[in-house]
Amino acid sequence: MVSAAEQLASNINFGAFAKADELKKRIWFTLGALLVYRLGTYIPLPGIDPNIWDQVFKSQAGGILGMFNMFAGGGIHRMAIFALNIMPYISASIIIQLLTTVSPQLEALKKEGEAGRKTLNQYTRYLTVILAAFQSYGIAVGLEGAGNVVTDPGMFFRLSTAITLTGGTMFLMWLGEQITSRGIGNGISLVILSGIVAELPSALANMLELGRQGALSTGLILVVIIMAVAVIAFIVFMERAQRRLLIQYPKRQVGNKMFEGQSSHLPLKLNTSGVIPPIFASSLLLLPTTVANFNAGHGPEWLQWITTQLGHGRPLFLILYLALIVFFAFFYTAIVFNPTETADNLKKHGGFIPGIRPGERTAEYIDYVLSRITVLGAVYLAIVCLIPEILISYASVPFYFGGTSLLIVVSVTMDTVAQIQGYLLAHQYEGLIRKSKLRGRRR
Repeated sequence: MVSAAEQLASNINFGAFAKADELKKRIWFTLGALLVYRLGTYIPLPGIDPNIWDQVFKSQAGGILGMFNMFAGGGIHRMAIFALNIMPYISASIIIQLLTTVSPQLEALKKEGEAGRKTLNQYTRYLTVILAAFQSYGIAVGLEGAGNVVTDPGMFFRLSTAITLTGGTMFLMWLGEQITSRGIGNGISLVILSGIVAELPSALANMLELGRQGALSTGLILVVIIMAVAVIAFIVFMERAQRRLLIQYPKRQVGNKMFEGQSSHLPLKLNTSGVIPPIFASSLLLLPTTVANFNAGHGPEWLQWITTQLGHGRPLFLILYLALIVFFAFFYTAIVFNPTETADNLKKHGGFIPGIRPGERTAEYIDYVLSRITVLGAVYLAIVCLIPEILISYASVPFYFGGTSLLIVVSVTMDTVAQIQGYLLAHQYEGLIRKSKLRGRRR
């Protein structure tokens, strides 16, 4: 069976893709949904003077506001209706998942299966509305205080801005869920990915223009490009890295037949949490500073100090970013992988790890191995996300060439391609089954 699967995987080609009608529908739906998202990032908020806002943005784009603009697909620079992007939903997801670890009621819902998951998703949506409304109202107040950006300031502008931005976030949340269920890949991740990829050509053009003007040296541009290629290769290698635990199954007798014992592997990814830690860390860093960036130079001194220290390359930003990445690497791994449940399933099916007693000892051993490789995974995420950020912070290179953006692009692309290959493989299996049935009827 393994050799057949490998043979099918090696035979995946464009001919098989052309015959997979269901897959093509899903891909077209995904592309159409992402096109709608990109169009929304060009629809400006009413009551904003784009020329004045462009000047204000450029004066503050070097800090965390520039990173916010990267995740928003340029929506902040254009102050579009999707300026908040999907970040309030991510923040709400973080809060709900954290609460499930401390609230017995939410933890019980999590264990109820599909029904409990739907209830938790509903709570996440409600919290998303609250966070989006809070952030959008803060943005409206901040815009009024940022010079003459707002043509007609007042309560009507604040309410209209809050409603528009909150509605944009809720629409993107719905769009992401539709992509996940009716399209291909994870919808929320693809929304973030499409925003980053769409801005990459203009970011590259801006960097080359800086080189032409002499602001950046040719050597530095080459170093950044080589660094980006090296980081991509490193990400691909580390995302595929696994620690395989040997699993043995004893001999068993079915009727009069005796089946030999089998061996298998339990694959543990080096980075079980995937791209979630840097996204969650960025989301939490963006949440308290949204208003602070708009009020730079007008708010209290402590707010200005926070805004300054959260600029890229600053010690406070690097320390908080590193701490949040490490925390979420362990936290999300604990959520998605339960050693006790895995050990119980192995025991039910007669499987065991050689030299380890089934049950509690197996759970402890899996947890021990998982904790050790998660340390390596957290170090890998920290290296990929922090070192490029430190380097580009002193060279005025766009954020799109930083480690966080490259990690998101590569990881989400790999996951999406894996899903496409899975659909193609299933389609080819169905084709083989149909052919075998037809041959059986002819005989």
